[in-house]
Formats: sequence, C-alpha cells, structure tokens
Amino acid sequence: MDRRTFVCALTGGLLAAPLAVEAQQAGKVWRIGLLDYSAPDPARQEWWNAFRQQMRQFGYVEGQNVRFEPRWAQGDHDRLQTLAAELVGLKMDLIVTGGQATVTAARRATLTIPIVMATGSDPVALGLVSSLRQPGGNITGITSINSELAAKRLDLLRTIAPRASRIAMLWDGTDAGSRLGVQQTEAAAKTAGVSIHSVPVGTAAGLEAVFASVVRGGAKALIIVSTARLFSDRKRLAELAVKHRLPTLVGLREYAEAGALASYGTDYPDLFRRAATFVDKILKGAKPGDLPIDQPTKFELVINLKTAKALGLTIPTSLLQRADQVIE
Repeated sequence: MDRRTFVCALTGGLLAAPLAVEAQQAGKVWRIGLLDYSAPDPARQEWWNAFRQQMRQFGYVEGQNVRFEPRWAQGDHDRLQTLAAELVGLKMDLIVTGGQATVTAARRATLTIPIVMATGSDPVALGLVSSLRQPGGNITGITSINSELAAKRLDLLRTIAPRASRIAMLWDGTDAGSRLGVQQTEAAAKTAGVSIHSVPVGTAAGLEAVFASVVRGGAKALIIVSTARLFSDRKRLAELAVKHRLPTLVGLREYAEAGALASYGTDYPDLFRRAATFVDKILKGAKPGDLPIDQPTKFELVINLKTAKALGLTIPTSLLQRADQVIE
C-alpha cells in the first residue's frame, strides 16, 4: 500500500467511526422513567408536559427515539418505592423524579441508573449528594429550595394577617423534605416572635379534625408546607381554610388557584423544563455526578382576592402590585 492509499484509508476510517456511532445512536430509543409521588391530575400533568415539550425541542420525539414510562404513586409511600423498583427492573436509561420523596425512593432502588430531580428539597441536607456543585453518584437536577423560602412566606403571611400571633403549619409527616421546611419556618418564627403550631397531617379523611384542632389551639393563620402527597388535596385544604377563617399561604400557585389565599414559590413548569437540559446532557454522555445541581431562578406571588373577600381581609395595595397574578 503506497502512502497516498494509506492516508486515504486512515482518513476514511476516522470519518467512518463517528458516523457509525451517530448511526447507532440514531437508532437508539431511550427509555426514561417519570416518577411522581402525586396523582396525575391536570395541574400536575402540566409540569410534566413542560418537561416533555422541552425534550422535544432537544430532538427527542416520543415514539421515535424516546419512550417515557410515567409512574404515579397516588400519595402512597409504599407504592412509590415499588414503582421505583419497577422502573429499575425495566432497565430505564434514566429516571426523572418529581418531588423529594421520589428522588429518595429512586436512590434506594438504584445507585447506577442516572436520576434527574425536576424538583425537591435540599439534597445535601438530606444526604443524597455530596454537594450542589459536585453531586457525585448518580443524582443531579434541580432543587426547588422550598425550605429556604420559608422565612419569606412567613413574612408575606404576617403582612396579610398582621394580627396573627399564632400560626398553624400543616405538613406531610412522611416527607423528609417537609421537615426541612418546618425547621426553617420555626426558626424564622422565633426571630419574628411568632408562635408556630406544627401539625403533621396524614390522610385526607382526617383533615376536618385537623382544622378543628388548629382553630381550638388558637391559630389565626395557616402555612401549608406543600408536598406531592398533599397536592391532590389542595382544593379541600383551601375550602377548609376558608371555612375555619384561616388566611393561608402555600408554596405552589396551584393552591391559590384552588382557593387558598396566597402562594409564593418557585415556577415549577420552569423547573421541569430545565430538568430536560440535564437529561439531554446525560444521554449525550455526561455523568450525573459531574453536573452541578441548579436552583430556581423564577419565583411567583399569587393572591386570590375572591378568598380575601370571603375572609373579610383587605390585601395591601403594595402587595397586590408585587403579585405576579391576582385572582378575582
């Protein structure tokens, strides 16, 4: 073989290698598990639709080169762990989690399949990753830092209901991320000189008794630490808050849309869209442990004026002007 023939053969081989890899990847159908602790109601589906739409923008077309396997635990903790194990058994290429309990369940089920958090509490405080900058292991994604917003929510609620010196706080006693929110709220309340009545809640069937107990305890306002398990009960929670005349602030806009007085927190569809970026990078070869965990950049204040009127409250004009949405 002369030098010219050798160079042409070598060049052709170098060019063919990436083309072969590209052709192989082109025929690949990625299998992605979507794990959620809540129920598939329209509001929750909207978050996952934001993720799917962004994935399509990146070129992942369902039925062609990607297959999504959604799993909904319906608020059942045991079922959640079973579903996580099921996705691992189906040999997913990657699992995307919605909610703190889901990433914990997924981590218990696998230490090798990449896990991308679309939302969740501080994963460092919960012992899931080494650090936000260098997670290590198989977990990355986005934290909704709900616990760090606790002081801001308390301040907003006191602006709306300044005479409420005792505030009840409902939270999911089975969720470790909720405990972080409780701790942050209690710390902020201590600084502000406000008394907090912390109440872990169980099933929706017992909510009426919980609210009656809260009122008997002297609470004049309410904070709900939002979690995936309580999400499906948001309308019932809002109705009970109005019935018992408790101005209520939550971290998710969907609660305000369901009738709660106000919400302040992360733009969750934005988090789910951004989660798709992590998935794209991992499917292209990045290691999840090398991808820094992101934090929210968009926050929104929603005030329900209909509920304010039902409670006989006047919302300060300055607060209405700051709101991203006012429901009338």
